[in-house]
Amino acid sequence: MAILVIRIAGRCKMQKKHEETLKRLKLQKKYSARLIDEKDKVRIGMVESVMEEVAYGKIDAKVEKEIKEKRGKKDSEIFFLHPPRGGFKKSTKGRYPRGVRGKNPDIAKIVGKML
Repeated sequence: MAILVIRIAGRCKMQKKHEETLKRLKLQKKYSARLIDEKDKVRIGMVESVMEEVAYGKIDAKVEKEIKEKRGKKDSEIFFLHPPRGGFKKSTKGRYPRGVRGKNPDIAKIVGKML
């Protein structure tokens, strides 16, 4: 099982430390996504440190395969998604459960709207 990380926040008013961490995670653009193995503790720690800027959660193999097919990259772990069709149903300003950011169990629904 993999963890999908989607950058939600733009660059404006971002802390330098968060900007550097997102750069190291290769999430430099808004709505870019990356698959991370759940056993990779270093990257998981990096994601948790920038949870104010991203939405992340576990996805199953079916959703992972769908993402790779629709984006056309079989071996890559970085994907560029569209803004969600119909918009986010919750605010992008706050963390889950009030908003989209942070550890979000509904990440499969969010990415489904972005493909």
